[in-house]
Amino acid sequence: MSSAKRPGPQGPGSHVADSHDLIRVHGARENNLKDVSVDLPKRRLTVFTGVSGSGKSSLVFNTIAAESQRLINETYSAFVQGFMPTLARPEVDVLDGLTTAIIVDQQRMGADPRSTVGTATDVNAMLRILFSRLGEPHIGPPSAYSFNTASVRASGAITVERGNKKAVKATFQRTGGMCTHCEGRGTVSDIDLTQLYDDSKSLAEGAFTIPGWKSDSQWTVQVYAQSGFVDPDKPIREYTEKELRDFLYGEPVKVKVNGVNLTYEGLIPKIQKSFLSKDKEAMQPHIRAFVERAVTFTTCPECEGTRLSEGARSSKIGKISIADACAMEIRDLAEWVRELDEPSVAPLLTALRDTLDSFTEIGLGYLSLDRPAGTLSGGEAQRVKMIRHLGSSLTDTTYVFDEPTVGLHPHDIQRMNDLLLRLRDKGNTVLVVEHKPEAIAIADHVVDLGPGAGTAGGTVCFEGTVEELRGADTVTGRHLDDRATLKESVRKPTGALEIRGANTHNLQDVDVDVPLGVLCVVTGVAGSGKSSLIHGSVPPGADVVSVDQSPIKGSRRSNPATYTGLLDPIRKAFAKANGVKPALFSANSEGACPACNGAGVVYTDLAMMAGVAAPCEDCEGKRFQPSVLEYRFGGRDISEVLSMSVDQAEEFFGAGEARTPAAHKILQRLSDVGLGYLTLGQPLTTLSGGERQRLKLATHMGEKGGVYVLDEPTTGLHLADVEQLLGLLDRLVDAGKSVIVIEHHQAVMAHADWIIDLGPGAGHDGGRIVFEGTPADLVADRSTLTGQHLAAYVGA
Repeated sequence: MSSAKRPGPQGPGSHVADSHDLIRVHGARENNLKDVSVDLPKRRLTVFTGVSGSGKSSLVFNTIAAESQRLINETYSAFVQGFMPTLARPEVDVLDGLTTAIIVDQQRMGADPRSTVGTATDVNAMLRILFSRLGEPHIGPPSAYSFNTASVRASGAITVERGNKKAVKATFQRTGGMCTHCEGRGTVSDIDLTQLYDDSKSLAEGAFTIPGWKSDSQWTVQVYAQSGFVDPDKPIREYTEKELRDFLYGEPVKVKVNGVNLTYEGLIPKIQKSFLSKDKEAMQPHIRAFVERAVTFTTCPECEGTRLSEGARSSKIGKISIADACAMEIRDLAEWVRELDEPSVAPLLTALRDTLDSFTEIGLGYLSLDRPAGTLSGGEAQRVKMIRHLGSSLTDTTYVFDEPTVGLHPHDIQRMNDLLLRLRDKGNTVLVVEHKPEAIAIADHVVDLGPGAGTAGGTVCFEGTVEELRGADTVTGRHLDDRATLKESVRKPTGALEIRGANTHNLQDVDVDVPLGVLCVVTGVAGSGKSSLIHGSVPPGADVVSVDQSPIKGSRRSNPATYTGLLDPIRKAFAKANGVKPALFSANSEGACPACNGAGVVYTDLAMMAGVAAPCEDCEGKRFQPSVLEYRFGGRDISEVLSMSVDQAEEFFGAGEARTPAAHKILQRLSDVGLGYLTLGQPLTTLSGGERQRLKLATHMGEKGGVYVLDEPTTGLHLADVEQLLGLLDRLVDAGKSVIVIEHHQAVMAHADWIIDLGPGAGHDGGRIVFEGTPADLVADRSTLTGQHLAAYVGA
């Protein structure tokens, strides 16, 4: 281990306070870390590298940043701490020299329908104040311009307990800006009745087309048929107005069906309670498909999608209302604000200008303030979180970034690098977890973890400068200067997916033929319209498998075996071999240890102190009842199988008495995407971002589809793993699949058979096809930003 020192002499006259120039970590053991000890220089840019799953996030986020946050929380009173999230002390012997940590991670922003870019960055709050001061006509305080605030009126008598108690008449009024029709959501949901029933049939003939509703024996259907409100033998299209109203919207009432008292209510409220109030992700696939068909979301007709009331839209500054301001691209809005000259609100205008300019500076000028926060990509969400820190006057803080170049075109990475260096030059410590060589190159200090992933990782392989890393014999050092080469020959398409007049978001009536049967890569700067073109135009059907960047859901009870469906064939194999039922071999069902309910640990809540998790004494952390562990398959019990790595399990279920083809097939897919080191029973909550993305990819590879759409599959992948991903994509295409990849990584571009480049810029400067052809043609052409960067990458 090398000790990183700040340059400059430490003379005899130096103040003792200046000696605290290192963050010292000794004996870190979070997740897979193996007694890691590092000394990190303060006020420098340190980049953490290593393959996905090597322990980078465990060291940076779960140890250094987590302890900094915990120590800050402890400065508050016990009363205040009771309202804050409780954080356990990381598994580490010594953490010294910590400063306040500001974490800018890739967690997607909340997908609440009322959360927008404007509300998430406080720009809307400033705009509301601006319009409440300058808007004509004046309609009220800032709340009158908020789509999250409803108008309230109340009046009545209140008793004032003062001297002689007496009732006093009082009125209360609050003016809000919420559209009353859509309640500030901008869209209204509607149920497509044609998906619920066939109106040419009667109830007795089986008119319902809802999954699970059979006309002959299903109680729900019998309630409608025998309710007395409708004629069960009359086709639905012949119902009178009253019959149809009772059938669709009837209030809940008790009716007698075959001598049993049951509740009758209209079909629409029944469907809303039965299907629409449940989490779509938790539904069975055929139920989810039905809900997606039956429920349509349309723009609110009253506010035209602006979410605001008529009063809020009528108040304007010049000719611009707050709805118009929020719909503008942020760079255009910044220009409009710059033109406003009103001394009475000068401090507000200055703050607003600075914040809007920060958006443009960070490469998000193409967004609009009314863009729903849940639609931002991981990279966009991370950069939005950076906005509030760019103009900060704080120094000597620690900024922690999780792959800040995710979702960035090579053209934009330089701008991100400049921002990181600017934060450092203000006297801050900047810690970055990163894979891109362009971002590693600017580091003052590099910590390389590995050598492998999972149990094969968790140690520091290298500490030093970037130049020293190039000469180091580590996986990162060997691959740092890797460059993919252009293919000598490309595959010929077997067909084409025709897209005509695409105009989703910023697309400008795009016509393009996406070739099938080849590896097609869609490129362009962030915000140029890549996702809008592919996700908005490729029809999601039975033949299309889409792997996007949405996070996988899962609690600490979920693991790779449950998420991929691997546990089902394993449970059945155990059950068949032992003559018992499969539910016994589930830690979430009958086989669970009764003391810890199958969690393997017992949690003790200590109020505002961090809770304590101790291994269950009854099952010793194995999660199953002792009687279940007596059943064996291939000489192993179920807990031993779940503690195997994917590679070990692939060998175990591939041959011999434990041979299980269904399980082996899933394990092969996990191994294909480079997850051979994962343990089958490892909780999903401990997986890194790159591991989760590949786990999702492995799961979707099992689906039958002719067209695979992948959204930035290199996210979170080490340079060494990108090569393996390219091999996987080649195998998919060689197996007769069509693969469409939205990607910024030049290695994937160079490996493509066909490239579709969008641009030339972002937002309204993008949305057009600027190049179609082979990678070699793109490099030779060099007319686009992508072409210039790809040419530099391959050394052409």
